[in-house]
Amino acid sequence: MHCDILVVMTGATPPAPRPVLVSACLLGRACRFDGRHNHDQVLENELARRGEVAVPFCPEEHGGLGTPRPAAWIEKSGAAAVLDGRERVLTEGGADVTPGFLRGAHGALEACRAHGIESAYLKERSPSCGVHNTHAGGALVAGPGVTAEHLRRHGIAVHGVEGRR
Repeated sequence: MHCDILVVMTGATPPAPRPVLVSACLLGRACRFDGRHNHDQVLENELARRGEVAVPFCPEEHGGLGTPRPAAWIEKSGAAAVLDGRERVLTEGGADVTPGFLRGAHGALEACRAHGIESAYLKERSPSCGVHNTHAGGALVAGPGVTAEHLRRHGIAVHGVEGRR
C-alpha cells in the first residue's frame, strides 16, 4: 500500500497593522491650544492589542493655527453649520479662524485617504476633534467638532477619546 502525504505550509503571517488616524495630542505631542498634550497610554496599548498603528494628526496645526494658540469655539450651533458655510469658528478674542479649521479638516481626510484609514480616534471636547462633545457659543455642547464631522460625512468611523489615562 502506497500513501502520499501532502504537507501544506501556510506561511501564516500575522495581518498587517491597520492604520488609524489619532489626534496627535493623544499620542503625547504638545499641540493643544495651550501647548500641552493629552497623552493616553491606555489608548496606545489598546491600538497595539488590536493591531492598529497610529497615524498622528493635529487638524489645527495642519490648518496653520500654530501652538500655542488662542482658545476657539464654533460660533453658535455646531460643526455642520461651519462645514456648510453658515457659521464660523472664533477665538475668545473674536478672530475668525474658520479657514484654518477647514484646512485642518480637509487635511485629516486627505491623510485618511493617503493611508487607507477607515477609523479615527479623536480628542473629545475639541472644536476640531470632539466626537460627542465640542465647544460652541463659548460653552461645552453635545455634538462633533469640525474635523470629526467632516470625517464622518466621508465615511470615516470616528471615536471620541478623552485622553490622559
